[in-house]
Amino acid sequence: MALEKMEIGEVGTSLMSSETKPPPARPPNKFERLFQPCLAELVGTTFFVFIGCVSVIENVESAGRLQPALVHGLAVAVMVACMAEISGSHFNPPFTLAIYLCGGMELNMVAPYLASQLVGGVLGAAMAKVMTSRENFSKASGAAFALLQTDSDIGAAVFGEVAMTCLVTMVVLLGAVNTTTRSPMVPFMVGCTVIINILAGGDVSGTCLNPARAFGPAIVHNYWVYHWVYWVGPITGGLIAAVLVRLLLGDRKIRLILK
Repeated sequence: MALEKMEIGEVGTSLMSSETKPPPARPPNKFERLFQPCLAELVGTTFFVFIGCVSVIENVESAGRLQPALVHGLAVAVMVACMAEISGSHFNPPFTLAIYLCGGMELNMVAPYLASQLVGGVLGAAMAKVMTSRENFSKASGAAFALLQTDSDIGAAVFGEVAMTCLVTMVVLLGAVNTTTRSPMVPFMVGCTVIINILAGGDVSGTCLNPARAFGPAIVHNYWVYHWVYWVGPITGGLIAAVLVRLLLGDRKIRLILK
């Protein structure tokens, strides 16, 4: 009888242990490795640019920069939180380049990510055009960055885009890629950084920080005045952030010198 009880107890223990063991992790298939991340970048960038453009086109004049700042920042935070486990939630070419340079992604995914982001920017701007009135869309230049009108404004605008993109890219790299400073708060951190950047520099350059955000409205509204500023500034800022993390701020795995 005692032997029977022991055997039953052993079987019961075995059953319990087998139930609590997590199932073995299944390696991601080709769709999950290659196509799903690009689709996440496309969808995320589309809705970010769509919401951002609508916030500019339909901006209440009395709200000033506050409405676009809050909308862009909160949209970034929400989309980053939702898509982080699928694609890493870049939605911005300088982020993709900087993350690659800091070892956060494979080279073969860089070009597909960039293409997905630019296409998403165009789709988002087109959606904003469909949703808003023709009068408001035209008045706001389709939410393209129409602030710069003379050559005298270019220097400050380029510097602002470089500095502010460098700041938000460092937040991304240190909050999501660097092991010693990685934080689950990174969606909130990135969103807040976008908000403060727009509030601080919106009247200087428009605070683009993202070539995909500039490219979509430029295509849809055919507005290209000083458009190059919103490529040169953000990409330069992103590269500077990558250099700072790679050389000085990163952990031993990322840092190239002074290990």
